[in-house]
Amino acid sequence: MIQEDKIRSLQAEHEELKKDIYDPTKMSDRKYYSKISRRFKILEEILNCYNKIKELEQIISDNNELIATEKDEELKILAREEISEAEIEIKTNIEKLEELLSPKDPNDEKDAIIEIRAGTGGDEAALFVADLFRMYSYFAEKKGWKLSELSSSQTGVGGFKEIIFSLSGESVYGTMRFESGVHRVQRVPVTESQGRVHTSAISVVVLPEADEVDIEINPADLKIDVYRSSGHGGQSVNTTDSAVRITHLPTGLVVTCQDEKSQLKNKNKAMHVLRSRLLDMEISKKEDEISQNRKLQVGSGDRSAKIRTYNFPQSRVTDHRINLTSYKLNNILLGELDEFTEALKVAYKNEIVLY
Repeated sequence: MIQEDKIRSLQAEHEELKKDIYDPTKMSDRKYYSKISRRFKILEEILNCYNKIKELEQIISDNNELIATEKDEELKILAREEISEAEIEIKTNIEKLEELLSPKDPNDEKDAIIEIRAGTGGDEAALFVADLFRMYSYFAEKKGWKLSELSSSQTGVGGFKEIIFSLSGESVYGTMRFESGVHRVQRVPVTESQGRVHTSAISVVVLPEADEVDIEINPADLKIDVYRSSGHGGQSVNTTDSAVRITHLPTGLVVTCQDEKSQLKNKNKAMHVLRSRLLDMEISKKEDEISQNRKLQVGSGDRSAKIRTYNFPQSRVTDHRINLTSYKLNNILLGELDEFTEALKVAYKNEIVLY
């Protein structure tokens, strides 16, 4: 059943947004323009689907009228065939419209901040951080998303102890949210002379990117320290106190940034990450409340849980939450992640429906 009142409301919102979309003065506010552009695109898809249903209903009506008045039997047969085809197409479009109109997590449309950190495995874990960063970079490129590095701590072997970056584009958080957790790699390190397979682990955290309107931070709750930036091995990379460490006193969260030469830019980046971590804490609290009534196996949940294994000798990738295995490891590392991200979305949705 089509929700006609809902459609009329969305049509009115679409018309209002259209004015802003084509208003040159609105384009100067890039963040606002990006936000309304994404919303406009969603509304376009909904209304195009609705209009298609109306067109098909008109085709059925016209052909029923033809059958009632036409004497030529061949024309009647053609009309019945068109009705049959239109009815099948209407059913498909109604299902699509219902999906488009179904309630969604409002955070799914947000951009995301990704934090990848080396865990057990020393240099091998740090190298795998770099591998996953490249994998997500390729995936973002395929999706048409923009990637911006926020902070990193490199090792001397070409890996990262930690790397933090943002992704902006369409439905980034809704697609990436299920990457949070422990990713395990099984392979022979280049330093292993006996050819033995080693197991290392890294952690991935995906945060919904928070705007100032999402999270209000009291300046009195912040302790801000500045210090001199340094590279790996203690090597000085900056002669001014441009690095910034921000401590959020009520929660104890600490964010540091030293990648920029400007103290102000480092502070802005650190605040950006802090705001998103605080929003993520709020979301986690709500999910914990929900999980008291039902257990979500696919949601962000326990980030210490092992979610995926990348086995190089067997060219195998297994997601343990949904028992999905692919033997296309090389393709996946080149950013072909859709098989996993789409399956995880479906599994999460089914859990929501089941409970």
